[in-house]
Amino acid sequence: MPVRQKAQDAGIFEPQELEFLARVFHCLKTEEQTADEREALASRILANFMAGIEDEEELVSLSRLPLGRSHMS
Repeated sequence: MPVRQKAQDAGIFEPQELEFLARVFHCLKTEEQTADEREALASRILANFMAGIEDEEELVSLSRLPLGRSHMS
C-alpha cells in the first residue's frame, strides 16, 4: 500500500497515524487507478496531513485535489 510505505519510509508517524492515513487512502483509491496515480494520491494525503490537516473528512476532501497552489483570479 503506497501511503503506508511512504509514511513508514519517512519514519515519523505513530501507529495510530498510519491507520488514519490508511483509512483516508482506502476511501480515495479506485480500482481504475494506475500504480503511479496511487503513488500521487499517497503523496497528496501525506503532504496534506503533514501540513496540519488532521480532520478525516477534510483530509479526504483536500486529497482529492492536485497539490499546488490554485491560480484563482
